[in-house]
Amino acid sequence: MKELKIVVPNNFKEFGVLVNEHIKKIRGTDENYIIDLDLIRFNNGEGKCVINESIRDKDLYILSDVSNNSVSYKLRSIKNNMSPDEHFMDILRILSAECRHASKRTVIMPYLYSSRQDRKESRESLDCAMSLELLVTMGANEIVTCDVHNKGVMNAIHSVPFENMYLTDTMLEAWIINEDIRSKENIICISPDEGAMKRARFHSEVLDNAKIGSFYKYRSQNITDGNAQIKEHRFLGNEDDLIGRVALVTDDMIDSGGSILDTAKQLKELGAQRVYLMTTFAFFSKGIDKFREYYECGYFDKVYSTNLAYIPDEIKNEPWFELVDCSYNIANVINELNYGRSIGELIQGRDDVLRKVRKLREERVGK
Repeated sequence: MKELKIVVPNNFKEFGVLVNEHIKKIRGTDENYIIDLDLIRFNNGEGKCVINESIRDKDLYILSDVSNNSVSYKLRSIKNNMSPDEHFMDILRILSAECRHASKRTVIMPYLYSSRQDRKESRESLDCAMSLELLVTMGANEIVTCDVHNKGVMNAIHSVPFENMYLTDTMLEAWIINEDIRSKENIICISPDEGAMKRARFHSEVLDNAKIGSFYKYRSQNITDGNAQIKEHRFLGNEDDLIGRVALVTDDMIDSGGSILDTAKQLKELGAQRVYLMTTFAFFSKGIDKFREYYECGYFDKVYSTNLAYIPDEIKNEPWFELVDCSYNIANVINELNYGRSIGELIQGRDDVLRKVRKLREERVGK
């Protein structure tokens, strides 16, 4: 076992501190694992990384939230909020400053940079594959991400492990306890589009084969803000299955929220008793006014999401938002990797998830 060191840029400070504390508790020590480094910005926007302590022959873990839009710097005296491109470039700077002195370098990006640009259909860039290749070129020995948009992007790299974590058990556990979910007979797992159907099936299986439903997006050919606009959401299935049920709408992310909110509204109009929205990453790229409006109208009951991506305090305090802390999950993975042990059950232990959630639900029913 090599000495453990964790690199935490400003975009993941709060989360990194939680991970550090969890590892200290797991190991029963007061040792600090976060290294001292500076990510410096010049007035023209260029930057550099300076590592202020020895990392030679250490086991290095780089944590980064490339989606965090709250980190800013002065660009020619103007406040500039950092973009995912700039956050990713800082990861490359850290690897460059480390200069392969560490024994192993693991990059942990819960939200994988450029994961939405995961395939090439015409004369367009293939950003996700390109970024993964850059990480490997710069010395990354392993890449860990969470609930990646398309797991097939791992095919872009062949010489290093690509680990994709699912936080299903942690999120469902929070939902079951907070909402006092007891019976599978009243639950229907909903996919907001055809792309999330696999996720809905998995949630259904974990919830003892609860019913499943899906919506289909009819898109126009017009591209606005980089996306084909949605003309209509249509429910595929028996609408009678929705009447009086608790609907759990699951997806990997909320961007603007228009699609998932329209799904929630239709579910309520079709007779669902309660509607919960569960997503790994909640970006709220167009603000939360529409979420507030739909919540007040009773179209959904709560949004469940994780702290794996930046969430402003104003959103954390909303009555309709529930934050699920996943810092222990990441800390546990780092700890096991540092000891050279398998993380298979931690990242995709389907049977373990089933056992855990079923045991929890049995306890709830017994109360």
